[in-house]
Amino acid sequence: MAIKKPTIPETIVVHLGMPENKNAPNLTVSFPDYIKNVASSEIYPTWPESAIRANIYAQVSYALNRVYTEWYRSKGYDFDITNSTRYDQAFVRGRDIFENIGRIVDEQFNDYVVRGDNVEPMFTQYCNGTTVTCAGMSQWGTVPLAEQGKAPYEILQHFYGDDINLVFDAPVVPAIPSYPGKPLQRGSTGPEVRDLQVRLNRISTNYPGIPKIYPVDGIFDIGTEEAVRTFQKLFNLAQDGIVGQATWYRVMYLYTSVKRLAELDSEGISLEEASHQYPSQLAEGSTGIGVRLLQYYLSVLAQFYPSIPAPPIDGTFGKETTASVRAFQLWDGLAVDGIVGRQTWYALYDAYRAIVSAVPQGTTQAGIPLFPGTPLVRGESGENVTRMQEALNYIAGTYPEIGTFPVTGYYGDQTAQAVRSFQELFGLDADGAIGAIGAITWDTIASVYADLQSGTQVAPGQYPGYILREEETK
Repeated sequence: MAIKKPTIPETIVVHLGMPENKNAPNLTVSFPDYIKNVASSEIYPTWPESAIRANIYAQVSYALNRVYTEWYRSKGYDFDITNSTRYDQAFVRGRDIFENIGRIVDEQFNDYVVRGDNVEPMFTQYCNGTTVTCAGMSQWGTVPLAEQGKAPYEILQHFYGDDINLVFDAPVVPAIPSYPGKPLQRGSTGPEVRDLQVRLNRISTNYPGIPKIYPVDGIFDIGTEEAVRTFQKLFNLAQDGIVGQATWYRVMYLYTSVKRLAELDSEGISLEEASHQYPSQLAEGSTGIGVRLLQYYLSVLAQFYPSIPAPPIDGTFGKETTASVRAFQLWDGLAVDGIVGRQTWYALYDAYRAIVSAVPQGTTQAGIPLFPGTPLVRGESGENVTRMQEALNYIAGTYPEIGTFPVTGYYGDQTAQAVRSFQELFGLDADGAIGAIGAITWDTIASVYADLQSGTQVAPGQYPGYILREEETK
């Protein structure tokens, strides 16, 4: 399963029984038909429409979480979800669908719930609220809230918290299991290897006996093989260093477990771990901040992969950017057309994030690491804020209009003003934040800082640029 934003599967495989019941049949149905059946089995068509809609949002999100995390497939099962209410949602083979419920599902089957900025569909635990209660949503409890005039989103907030969001109109794609279809082993290359490396590195945080893989580059080398062998030893798999189906899905299962993706209090997969928000299709002739962001990511990859040329970061999608995009698509195994559609954008950002996660701090421009993907705005604090404050103060020695200020590690008003002054000076959108398009401001600060710092370093025998006096040679 590539680290990416979720999609809606065209079909879902339902196991008509308890997971361990091998004699129970599997049934493949379209995803909308599955949700219509669940909603018609779980709730009443006479409920207020807001209550029905809130329940359907939860049912869609619950099912998508099972599919996205490959909850059952990662355990060796050949289905996506069961119809056992002990584990999942009610589904009755051949049942009639209520007309109003069917209509509502057709409208919102590709909308789901997420927690905050997380990407994965939230595990929207729920119960009927009468005979069974739980930490999630009470189905019957949605009715009085709807009768009070609350909207579906407000009902969901009541049960799941104020920090939830709704994702609308997710694309529908064929249901394809994540296993690449052939074993991965030393010498294998490609995005599947990179996904494996990213997940093993995350798992190794909880299981430090697994060595970190560096670099995360999509190349199955001896370091990756060593990490795989250690993983296999820890989890009682054949220690051959080859990632077959059993090892692949065990990795997927452990990744889901350590991040608690299939639990109500999930750690979550952030947008930064998955992909920066896709702006729109970009192609030769496009201009704007989306193009600049694209060029920045390509320029970072170019530092690590010689086959990808670095384009200029100027916000104009010209021939050099087209060449860079085509080189990336070839490297990543995508259709080579030089156009940045949704698939290319997500793959590019995944590759960028893999580099950011693997490169040790202080190995990029003059000690400033790559843009971490996390916006820096008022109220933020930490090491990244400190680095930016130090860099801006250094730059202010040459550009006094920026102004110096205390290095505190806290992004307050003085930091915001310095960032805004820098942005104005260097022709950037001046909002005083390293926010949604923060990669551009971050990279420009790093570039100016690196230029100024390197300008003061003198190579052996090089004229320093000023007259040496006798006292300076002693």
